Amino acid sequence: MAHRLFSCFGKRSSSSHSKHENGIADLSAQEERRGGPVVVELFSSQGCATSPEAEMLFSRLGRGDFNLELPVILLAYHVDYWDYMGWKDPFGKSQWTVRQKAYVQALNLDSIFTPQIVVQGRAQCVGNDQDALLSCIASTTRVPAPAFQATFKRPTPESLKVSLTGALRTKVDQGANIMVALYESGLVTNCTNGANKDRVLANDFVVKRLEKLCSVKDISAKKAVSEKLKFSLWEGFNSNKCGVAVFVETTTHQISSSQNFQLPDNL
Repeated sequence: MAHRLFSCFGKRSSSSHSKHENGIADLSAQEERRGGPVVVELFSSQGCATSPEAEMLFSRLGRGDFNLELPVILLAYHVDYWDYMGWKDPFGKSQWTVRQKAYVQALNLDSIFTPQIVVQGRAQCVGNDQDALLSCIASTTRVPAPAFQATFKRPTPESLKVSLTGALRTKVDQGANIMVALYESGLVTNCTNGANKDRVLANDFVVKRLEKLCSVKDISAKKAVSEKLKFSLWEGFNSNKCGVAVFVETTTHQISSSQNFQLPDNL
């Protein structure tokens, strides 16, 4: 039945960062005056024959190859439903499959597939369709980014503590969750089996951890939020290759505002 539920589709900017060496980051004055970044999520798998093309497009987007007029936050989720095809994606998680299924329901789609792009939780397209991707980004509604300050500490070698304090800068009437994603770029895998056998696969903006910072409801744009969370880290963690994205997600999985941080060097 899996082949009926899952499809592997062929073809049918730069990120906004703030960075300080002391582990505290916040928005620049210029960033505060303009609209916030757009969250672009890629659902991909090393077991899907057409996902590498989408991953390359995603990396180009992150490098700024398309000269976008708005900042983007890129998050790549590797799903696990292609693992049965002979190659187990080392970054695949059932948690990301569940997230993609939630979008299938929220966006009234007929099936789940890779590679898929979801923009702000509101629009989607096939992940290796460059024109559709750029169109989705250009047409999305932007709102101010949160004005968070972020502090990063390593209480133990196996953990990362993130403290966020600031205002959302957008009013939240109905319930929403403030989510924090820890992602890693510059990953290279020698694929020895499956649909991409004998290929060297490059992956950027791969989400390793996603946690809820807190839930909010009936909060004004100026109301301050101050919360902390702790991530468990993985073997080989390198702060120079990682970033943290913060975004406000409604109960219908739409993303209203977001902010991106690079981790300090040698954290």
